Amino acid sequence: MPVKVIPERVRWAVETMGIRPTDRILEIGCGRGSAVSLICERLDGGRVTAIDRSITMIKIAEERNEANVAAGKVVFQAAALDAANLDGERFDKVFAINVNLFWVRSSKTELDRVRRLLTPGGAMYLFYEPPDSSRAAAIADRIAPFLNEHGFTTTVSMATTSRSMALVCLKAEARPSVRR
Repeated sequence: MPVKVIPERVRWAVETMGIRPTDRILEIGCGRGSAVSLICERLDGGRVTAIDRSITMIKIAEERNEANVAAGKVVFQAAALDAANLDGERFDKVFAINVNLFWVRSSKTELDRVRRLLTPGGAMYLFYEPPDSSRAAAIADRIAPFLNEHGFTTTVSMATTSRSMALVCLKAEARPSVRR
């Protein structure tokens, strides 16, 4: 069986979120499921729901995480965030890695949905590894005000990979006083 390499940005994202064993987590745009693999290693009683618009990516992620699916640690769903069947679910952490949804267009509807899906004290984490490191700050400068305008308190952190690529994390916590 071939070794499944997990990109440095994914390892940093999982570390940055500080996964607890009982966390309930939603990943938006799970791709091949590499973050899910790392997260499931840390779960004991928690669960990941991973969505992606691509049926092909969901199939690859399910195969990669076959044991985690069987153990009930992860559920995969082929759907965009606005169409995902998440009724009644609440999450401690919602995250996305290199998903452009929150910075290339107005995503007010999706942000409102994330707010409703978060548990009190929960947070959304948006991670980016731009192809040009000089764009990292620009991404944060564009997304943070939008998140703040829509009822989130946003903290930005950055790191650099071993290949000198910039990594950006926007941690957005819903302000309890905002009702949308």
